[in-house]
Amino acid sequence: MTAESLVTAESPLEPELSLDEPQPRPDDVSEPGPEPEPVIAPSPSGLGRIPVLDTSPVVDGGRWAAKAVVGEAVPVRATVFREGHDAVNASAVLARPDGTIRTRITMTPLDPGTDRWEAWVVPDSPGDWTFWVEGWSDPYGTWDHDATIKVRAGVDVELMLIEGALLLERAAAREGLPEQAVHVLHGAAWALRDAGRPAEARLAAGTADQVRAVLDEHPLRDMVSPGPVMRLRVERERALVGAWYEIFPRSEGAWRDEHGSWHSGTLRTATTAIDRAKAMGFDVVYLTPIHPIGSTNRKGRNNTLTTEPGDPGSPYGIGSEAGGHDAIHPDLGTFDDFDHFVRYANDRGLEVALDIALQASPDHPWVGEHPEWFTRRSDGSIAYAENPPKKYQDIYPVNFDNDPDGIYAEVLRVVLVWVRHGVKLFRVDNPHTKPVVFWEWLIAKVREVDPDVLFLSEAFTKPAMMRALAKVGFAQSYTYYAWRNTRQQLTDYLLELTTGGDEPGTGDAARGGTADYLRPSFWPTTHDILTPYMQFGGPTAHALRAVIAATAVPTYGIYAGYELVENVARPGAEEHIDNEKYEYKQRDWDAGAASGRSLAPLLAKLNYARHHHPALQRLRGLTFHTADDDNVLAYSRRVPAEQSPTGAEDVVLVVVNLDPHATRETIVHFDMPALGLAPWDSFSARDLISGDTWTWWENTYVKLGPSTTPFHVVAVTRSAPAPSDDDHDSQDDGDGDGGQLA
Repeated sequence: MTAESLVTAESPLEPELSLDEPQPRPDDVSEPGPEPEPVIAPSPSGLGRIPVLDTSPVVDGGRWAAKAVVGEAVPVRATVFREGHDAVNASAVLARPDGTIRTRITMTPLDPGTDRWEAWVVPDSPGDWTFWVEGWSDPYGTWDHDATIKVRAGVDVELMLIEGALLLERAAAREGLPEQAVHVLHGAAWALRDAGRPAEARLAAGTADQVRAVLDEHPLRDMVSPGPVMRLRVERERALVGAWYEIFPRSEGAWRDEHGSWHSGTLRTATTAIDRAKAMGFDVVYLTPIHPIGSTNRKGRNNTLTTEPGDPGSPYGIGSEAGGHDAIHPDLGTFDDFDHFVRYANDRGLEVALDIALQASPDHPWVGEHPEWFTRRSDGSIAYAENPPKKYQDIYPVNFDNDPDGIYAEVLRVVLVWVRHGVKLFRVDNPHTKPVVFWEWLIAKVREVDPDVLFLSEAFTKPAMMRALAKVGFAQSYTYYAWRNTRQQLTDYLLELTTGGDEPGTGDAARGGTADYLRPSFWPTTHDILTPYMQFGGPTAHALRAVIAATAVPTYGIYAGYELVENVARPGAEEHIDNEKYEYKQRDWDAGAASGRSLAPLLAKLNYARHHHPALQRLRGLTFHTADDDNVLAYSRRVPAEQSPTGAEDVVLVVVNLDPHATRETIVHFDMPALGLAPWDSFSARDLISGDTWTWWENTYVKLGPSTTPFHVVAVTRSAPAPSDDDHDSQDDGDGDGGQLA
């Protein structure tokens, strides 16, 4: 029992006193003094009267802005303390791009002894926001603590009660306070001054719940000391949340004539892919490059150096006499056809993403018009692209150090061509092979024209480069997800991606978490990547990797054909045989559905769950749970009610068997507080894929495998009252998946 509750229990307020009504003031009430100066000027070092240190989120000491999207709750933290024993408190302040205050919220202390404080703020529009933390002396908190001790001990009783009255009268005298709050404070002050009442009752009036509620909402703040102003870039929600579906437009509607010759699909026939993506619940249709393809050194099927008649070449070998990056391949159609494609997608609630691959075939107009943009070898030839031992004879890389002004201006012009035709999303091919400073410049320039345009970085490279690209402006980043297969690998990697840089014990110890600025996009496969796990795991591997991708992070992507479990690799390579980069791919979607092997129904259910569960639309809020079998991965996502766009708490729990070949039976031990539950609670686990519902407990038996189901994706709701001691001693009843074992 607290000191406050002891006083209240021993001497409750007398029945006739109500703090909700205004009370008469005794004649001897002294007028409260003026409100103290609200802000204490900082020292030359920026340190205020109340120190505010280590504000987060911060990216490289404030060199770049932290990131958020509209409606996303952002954790603001700082270290705030003061000398001596007086109470200290802190407020987080969020300011709009125009400088007006959106939120000023009292913070909550974190772990005892750390002086670390936290509050969550929510921006409500795009733009460049700012935030800071204000440390302040808490006179009411100081008085509450001291008066409770002294009155109980009989020390300075009358002095402490009068000082409390003066404090509450000063609080009530502030401008803008609601009338009801003024009544509560005046009533408590009157009771504190009433010498005819027992001291304990007077103190109870000054520390009553109504008083605390008023001062929680309208705190009395002395020595207000603002910390440094930090930047927060707020983008539209697609920067954080979305399901992408990748297609090669030329394959959509491609056909063979009676002579065996291929005929390309078009942007008009490719609208069938939009319908397919819509039916599965995807948000974005991503097009690989749609530009003219060069003939010189054109690659043949399976990346061979020789071509057969009719081989279309790689769409990444951009440029021919028909044009370059600002042109459309004649086989695909015209800009009218492209505009129709974009409208068709938008009318169905989807966005179109376009590939940017800044390289040129030997036939690109840039090669003839600007030979200085490329690297010349000692024999006078232009150097083609290499990533030893790989060689890309059909591609010339751009040398950004030769005429950077000209190259920068041309790339900006090209990007804006597509922006004017309705493209708001760009997937950038290999940005790590171009200067980081160029991307910072380009993204900033495009944002000046249209701040809704977003860039996805396809950089499978070292962490330092991936992180730098995110810091300078890329809204999203491809990740190492395809190569993280074990429970430990996935746990470590997801902790790095879903936590901020100031959260101890998470992410890579040397680098910290990246959630303040890097938004991951999980792709189980791409047109270039087919890992051994996917090659040999069969349909089960494809299913469970899609589940993890769709539920562990808010953005994920699927390459067309994934739903048909295309898993045959080119011998000796981690990529598909008969790679679609080098040929047309004709798929029988109807046959896949009829056979029952298609994963389209699963993808549709996953995307439906993502659209209807805010917990799956946020990067933070991931918790891992323990399973006795190392092949079983369990994690949950939770959005508290106060951070949810729906105003209701949302919890989704995922349990996955990572072994695609065998059934696993194990006990999962849930972190119940992380689910918003007490350890003795049970909860209703409604499977969002199968529709089944079970009652689960803190320790739950599961059976997962290819012959049953390799995963559960469940919505969590509190279901049953706490079990008795006998219930806690019970064992699994033997009926299989979903039983309890305490």
